[in-house]
Amino acid sequence: MSIKKEPDVKELLSCYHCGNDCDNSPIHFDEKIFCCEGCSLVYDILKENNLCTYYNFNNSPGTSQKKSTYKEQFAYLDDEKIKNKLVRFTNGKITSITFYLPQIHCSSCIWLLENLNRINPAIIKSLVNFNRKEATLTYIEEKVSLRQLVEMLSMIGYEPSINLNDSEEKKNSGDKKTTAYKIGIAGFCFGNIMLFSFPEYFSSGSYTGDGFKGVFSYLNFALSLPVFFYCSSQFFVSAANSLKQKFLNIDVPIALGILVMFLRSSYEIISGTGAGYMDTMAGLVFFMLIGRAFQNKTYETISFERDYKSFFPISVMIKKNNNETSIPVSDLEIGNRIIIRNEELIPADSVLIKGDANIDYSFVTGESMPVLVWEGQLIYAGGKQLGTSLELEVVKNVSQSYLTQLWNSSEYKNKNEESSFRQLVNRISHYFTIALIAIALASLGWWVSQNDLAKGLNAFTAVLIIACPCALAISSPFTLGNILRSFGRNKFYLKNYSVVEKLAKVDSIVFDKTGTLTKTNSSQISFTGKILNPEEKKMVRSLVHHSSHPLSRMLDEKLNDVSAIKSENYYEIPGKGIQANVFEVPIKIGSAEFVGVKTTPDTSSVKIYVSFDSKIRGYFSINNEYRQGIEILVGKLKQSGYDLTVLSGDHDGEKNNLETIFGREVSTHFNQTPADKLRFIQALQAQNKNVLMIGDGLNDAGALKQSDVGITISDNINNFSPACDGILNASSFDSLPGILKISEASHRIILGSFAIALLYNIVGLFFAVSGTLSPIIAAILMPISAVTIISFTTGLSNWYAQRKL
Repeated sequence: MSIKKEPDVKELLSCYHCGNDCDNSPIHFDEKIFCCEGCSLVYDILKENNLCTYYNFNNSPGTSQKKSTYKEQFAYLDDEKIKNKLVRFTNGKITSITFYLPQIHCSSCIWLLENLNRINPAIIKSLVNFNRKEATLTYIEEKVSLRQLVEMLSMIGYEPSINLNDSEEKKNSGDKKTTAYKIGIAGFCFGNIMLFSFPEYFSSGSYTGDGFKGVFSYLNFALSLPVFFYCSSQFFVSAANSLKQKFLNIDVPIALGILVMFLRSSYEIISGTGAGYMDTMAGLVFFMLIGRAFQNKTYETISFERDYKSFFPISVMIKKNNNETSIPVSDLEIGNRIIIRNEELIPADSVLIKGDANIDYSFVTGESMPVLVWEGQLIYAGGKQLGTSLELEVVKNVSQSYLTQLWNSSEYKNKNEESSFRQLVNRISHYFTIALIAIALASLGWWVSQNDLAKGLNAFTAVLIIACPCALAISSPFTLGNILRSFGRNKFYLKNYSVVEKLAKVDSIVFDKTGTLTKTNSSQISFTGKILNPEEKKMVRSLVHHSSHPLSRMLDEKLNDVSAIKSENYYEIPGKGIQANVFEVPIKIGSAEFVGVKTTPDTSSVKIYVSFDSKIRGYFSINNEYRQGIEILVGKLKQSGYDLTVLSGDHDGEKNNLETIFGREVSTHFNQTPADKLRFIQALQAQNKNVLMIGDGLNDAGALKQSDVGITISDNINNFSPACDGILNASSFDSLPGILKISEASHRIILGSFAIALLYNIVGLFFAVSGTLSPIIAAILMPISAVTIISFTTGLSNWYAQRKL
């Protein structure tokens, strides 16, 4: 007979789900202990859906379910008007919404929230932004309502914070105000504690009597309470969360130092054995808060999740007084009429005014099936038009975070996004903190053995403060972040700073030809064949006007003396050509193979053939003009040892020109379909090559996504591609060699800042252990070390960028 082992007292007091004390009424379920029915219910739900891996990442990762709920708590979400204010996208079948979930705190939260589809299959996709504590859910509306979705999240411990009157800016403003209040209170108390400590600073009784010393000591104690319980709370909360996850972050030794000083000072004041060190404790908190505020402010200036104005150089065509003009997306306003062509992204929620809308929402929902939209209906930002050009009226401002989310969509995260330097620092910080606490305790033990408790406590506290891996931790993000900012000033915009590290490892560069190496707004065009009459020119322009392909844009500009007319059944095959019916006449424009022409290879120029009703009328010869400085760029890249390749969807009409620019030793491939380009990148990677793909973002999405780094060239067209890692303005194309050199230099700058941080910690520890460094001086020196690292990385990266760009 087996005897069931009773849980010990410690297990009884700790909830398996949330880790809270179970008091005297623990709930036993599945041989585990829970503090309430809510926690046991959440565990049961996770177990039923095979999601108990949630508990493997961290011990007791959940949040307490001891809260009052009522049946109709979320009934207001059934109101269609409220729902429309909350959702980011809906087509009646699939809906996308972003929730603010303040309960998110660890890796288990991320894992669970990104596996919600295992609880409810109606959830297509869920993506967590840990830093913003947000989760974006895409779900099938016919199978689960918004109310049911929120109820499910609430049931598993992640009740969304929903406030229709709040905005992101207000949340950020509230955080800044709280920080300012804490700094202000800590500074006020620190100054007054210093003032009341004068009787202790001066010789006993020379200026004040002993009675005043006692009164001032108690005043210091009173002033220290808001500093300890309010101003320093963030350090204790962070340390507690760290310990709960069995990981020692940098706030653990800081909180321990503050606690030691407060308890020791409180004992001395209350027992009358001394004046304590409340001035040191208040000064430490004050300077630490200032250091954190400075660090956060600096992070804001190089924010890695920048808004669309920072990293989207895409423009959009607006229609005004029957004229089309290109403007930056950041200048788009409500009421603007915009023109969206085939394969172009819709940058803001708009109403369809004119055109046949066939919208691909795969960037938003993951579903590739196009959606038909009728005139007068709403088209959501992030959709991509497939077919003829559209005229839309903007009804909502461009979302600052929505386009960012598209670029960072999980659909395009097949690459390792985490910085190798961040991984290194995370490992170092954990063991560094353990070693730091050991050194602090050893210092205390040594001085106590020397019968000098006061110096031992000073050494203990100073060690915990001065030897901080903060300077080490900020080296990588500040270096790479500042390089991102330098790139941005030169019109090169990266998805995140880990791309800089990947650029530094590139050894092979693959170029798309049309629209990348060649200009889209400058070329020599002539027509060979039976001369087109004005009506036929209108028919040709009616097709090319809808396309965003560089060759189509050239033809559209060439035929701008005639107006485009309505076309039907528009269809474009990437890398091949376009077809449509105009006046019920089927027209094809594209390669010889596409329109059905059998011809011998001709390397004199690029030819675009035209057929009316399956009858060949001739072809447009286009002599491409290559971007200025391309020969110098190629020479620098070859000199640096990069393997270069050119891929083109066109025939080999430009082979001679490309060999003149690149040399015969450089591999060139023509008639490449999007699938061919993708396979070529895979073949290079199979040879352990680190590949940089540079394309125009139109027919290169697969290759851009597959490559180690994918860069899209922007040439004043709306060719944003979420598959890419960065966008390079065409005017800065010749800066590519400098960009690669700066990326390589970033490693050396980071290693140099690591050396400075290590030297600072060694010197600081020496003086702290010897007992000659007071805790308040250590508190002042700690943010100074961060300033030193920031100044070093910023100055050196700026200097290098000025030399190379």
